[in-house]
Amino acid sequence: MGGIFSSSRRRGDEGEDKGEDEFETALSKAKKLVSSTPVVIFSKTYCVYCQRVKKLLSQLGASHKVIELDVERDGGEIQSALAEWAGQRTVPNVFIGGNHIGGCDMVMAKHKEGKLLSLLTDAGAIGNKSSHM
Repeated sequence: MGGIFSSSRRRGDEGEDKGEDEFETALSKAKKLVSSTPVVIFSKTYCVYCQRVKKLLSQLGASHKVIELDVERDGGEIQSALAEWAGQRTVPNVFIGGNHIGGCDMVMAKHKEGKLLSLLTDAGAIGNKSSHM
């Protein structure tokens, strides 16, 4: 999935190599996390919508990894990479089983429709005793 931006959007900027390298590194980091972890929430510590999603997943007993973008050194770059890759810049930005789910509204809608538990189970996030929070 891509957004309206292309990875070449930084070309022509001053410091092109550094900016492009940071962006590519952040994109690679995000993709690696998403592909190696059943549930990933890109979040910000102060965001109430992020807190709702984290609370719901905890209540459901789903193991998940939270990346707090306002704490990570490269959080801004990761957020920009997510905007291009997943088409969503806002948080929470949730991935289950390697698939982009969306934000709080989408996660809550899937839960209300009865689809969230099966997504979490299929991804291997439910049934594991360890939570990666």
